[in-house]
Amino acid sequence: MATFFLLMIYAAFISLGLPDSLLGVAWPLMYPEFGAPLGFAGFISIMISSCTIISSLFSSRVIRRFGTGKVTSVSVLMTALGLLGISLSPSVYWLLLFAVPLGLGAGAVDCGLNEYMAEHYHSMQMSWLHCFWGVGAMTGPVIMSRFIDNHASWRNGYLTVSIIQLVLAALLFATLPLWKKMNQQKAVETPEENASADSDEPESTSVFALLQKRGVLLAILSFTFYCGVETTMGLWGSSFLVKGKAIDAATAAAWVSSFYGGITVGRFLNGFVTLKFSNPKLIRTGQGILLLGIFLLLLPLPRTACLFGFLLIGLGCAPIFPCMLHETPARFGKTIAQRIMGMQMAGAYFGSTILPPIFGWVASHSSSALLPVFLITYAAVMIFCTEKINLSFKKKDEAASKAS
Repeated sequence: MATFFLLMIYAAFISLGLPDSLLGVAWPLMYPEFGAPLGFAGFISIMISSCTIISSLFSSRVIRRFGTGKVTSVSVLMTALGLLGISLSPSVYWLLLFAVPLGLGAGAVDCGLNEYMAEHYHSMQMSWLHCFWGVGAMTGPVIMSRFIDNHASWRNGYLTVSIIQLVLAALLFATLPLWKKMNQQKAVETPEENASADSDEPESTSVFALLQKRGVLLAILSFTFYCGVETTMGLWGSSFLVKGKAIDAATAAAWVSSFYGGITVGRFLNGFVTLKFSNPKLIRTGQGILLLGIFLLLLPLPRTACLFGFLLIGLGCAPIFPCMLHETPARFGKTIAQRIMGMQMAGAYFGSTILPPIFGWVASHSSSALLPVFLITYAAVMIFCTEKINLSFKKKDEAASKAS
């Protein structure tokens, strides 16, 4: 029962990843059909991410009232309906409307399951949770590329993914009684941990007060610029290949899938590697691989080098996000870890909202070939923030050891 329950959580995260890569892959075909400018995808991305931010900010209250299982099930259903609406949209403005349930549903699933995994499971399972997000994100472009390659409409791709989401939502609703049983079982196994995890934060601990704590703002910024790299790559990678490298849309979709494939495989392997190496070491390793992949896109190499570059960027991204999430209690303590986690996720969604459209605006007025320049800039800011945090806590630990 415990294994089946964990698989259902992983399935829910597949549903979270499925829609994330669809817009970027399909957009080269969507915007001419709607008569929209290339950069309009940035506005759709802003709408999705803005609703995700709103959902994440209120997710703790909603989950506390209805439970993680119910919120996850309803949220997956919302994303399914949003995707269905996009597949039927008669104009580009309808895409903005159906982006609302897509974003609201994604935010609740992301925050709810991350908090649940951090509270009840090991870091290995956390890495594998985000690996299954990669399974969904990798599968989305594969589905879309099949329809594009067979001269079918991008609408069929969105419709297919919406049907998959509806099936997942039905499975989640069917397993709602299992959430209650598993929560009761875990409460019996670790009563002290659950009691401390469920304790409310004092109302006087404001967001501003938390931002004053050592490393909190830097941690939020590191999530912001990490997601800037990941979502900019996912949204504009296909346009970079089509416009900047003269690669056809179907091939570009398949190559973007290699980026998400790198994330998926990397996070699966990272689950095992976490048993031997610390989170900071894994984050640094991922950042180094990420930079190497970006340089392959930046240098004047043959077009096939882009495929390897996309794969390396995905492999580099793989350990960064789950390891930064898992570091939260170690950095800031269990008492405020849940609130800091929510703030970090809000920062991540903010990066997903703001940074990809910035590149979209520039690409509309200049060239999609500038993508590697933006990626390396976002990555550099992320690396600066994470290294600054490591240095800050290293000095704190050294001071504590001297005092003792």
